[in-house]
Amino acid sequence: MAASKPPNAFVRGMRKVYNPIGFKKGYNFTFWFIFAVGLFGFCLARVQYLSIGGKFKEGSSPATIIPAGFLLVFQFVPAIRYKFLIFHRINGYVLVVLLLLSNAGALMIARHTFGGELETQAWTGLLAIMTTGGAIMAYINIKRLQIDQHRAWMIRTWMYAGCIVTLRIIMIISALIVSQSSRSYQVWPCEKLAYVFEDDEATFRDRYPACFIPNGTTDGNVAVRANFGEVGAEIGASLGFSFGTAGWLALFLHGVGVELYLALTPRESNRLRTVSYQRQLEAGYSHPGSSGLPADRFGDAEPWQPPRDEKGGNPGMEPVASESSQHSVERK
Repeated sequence: MAASKPPNAFVRGMRKVYNPIGFKKGYNFTFWFIFAVGLFGFCLARVQYLSIGGKFKEGSSPATIIPAGFLLVFQFVPAIRYKFLIFHRINGYVLVVLLLLSNAGALMIARHTFGGELETQAWTGLLAIMTTGGAIMAYINIKRLQIDQHRAWMIRTWMYAGCIVTLRIIMIISALIVSQSSRSYQVWPCEKLAYVFEDDEATFRDRYPACFIPNGTTDGNVAVRANFGEVGAEIGASLGFSFGTAGWLALFLHGVGVELYLALTPRESNRLRTVSYQRQLEAGYSHPGSSGLPADRFGDAEPWQPPRDEKGGNPGMEPVASESSQHSVERK
């Protein structure tokens, strides 16, 4: 067998960065850096919106999802997961609670977010269902010591949630494209325009005189041009015009992307399936290796079999962070 090619200087340098925090493969570190650290940076930029007019928005969705973004970056660091398992577990519970509270807040304001168009409400509802369902699946699997499925569902859940970052990028690009047309408009209530122009009533009267004419509007609404330019109302209209489309496209990209990542990392999944088998066997579960919610329990996949060592026996215990020692489980 030919000797493997030694890594180049760039790879050696990157390994000095990600090996100390527990990453063994460069693509895992890249995935974590782009999405977890990216979400951390996004949340850091949104901290200013926790206080509007000097008042803390304690009942808002940002008040929960922004702290979650800060904590998430630590949840997927392997060194923390191996050496500080108690922190990993507590942090995980906190993240799930924050996610559920954030979903509740998002659903409450869905009718008003960027105009509350039907496609926006549908996207918000689906995202809440997907992230809540993913968190529940991850919770059930870790309680059954099905670590491989816990990993997969946690990655899915936060990749779905992370589409709010990609959404902003797509939305701005779409707003710039929409602004090239002079025929793109959104319907805004005059009350909303009054709030936008509260410090510039003269511009408000000049641009939207119908709001000041008795019976000059249709149910108090006027058309606002979608133009990502200098006028605040028109910028808002261009973003609102693109929000629904950007949300659906971002969710699609993240949904496909996470399944592609999981499909390209079968070795890690198989390793954790073996660890799950060992932990479930220790705990006295029936069907060790499949005591959680793997596909072979419900579909027509071949029943999973534990790998055999060279002598044909079951594998020995792997030197990994013990999950069973940290969970109180019922023997079945």
